[in-house]
Amino acid sequence: MAVVVFDSAAFITQYPEFNALATGSLTSCFNTATLFCNNTDQSVVQDTTVRTNLLWLLTAHIAKLTLGTNTRNPTDLVGRIEVAKEGSVEVRADMGPPSATAAWYNQTQYGAMYFAASVRYRGLFYVPKQPTVMAQQGATPALWPWGRW
Repeated sequence: MAVVVFDSAAFITQYPEFNALATGSLTSCFNTATLFCNNTDQSVVQDTTVRTNLLWLLTAHIAKLTLGTNTRNPTDLVGRIEVAKEGSVEVRADMGPPSATAAWYNQTQYGAMYFAASVRYRGLFYVPKQPTVMAQQGATPALWPWGRW
């Protein structure tokens, strides 16, 4: 198992709207993204290709929130268009009532994509308890903590 190493050139190729930002700033955003998506051998996301995509989405989300992009463009809207007027231009986008967890991610399209893509990794996982030494030796679990009666 390996960790994802940030490659700024590949990131800029994938997300060219961030090519005016300094490499050090993008690396800092990637390091911050690893606080939200575990980038160690113990990560729930075992496939490094999937983890790379998730971390890059988070990096783009954090970069857009903190540093901005090269230019502002119409794709800054997140959600479906709820209201669109032409006279004195009014556009409103709606993503529905966000949960408290999703609200921060839904501020950018990258965060919304990350939140949707990571749903399968945000559930509860059952990890069976390892048998104790006493149970392996044949002791009855009801007896061993208290001894024999």
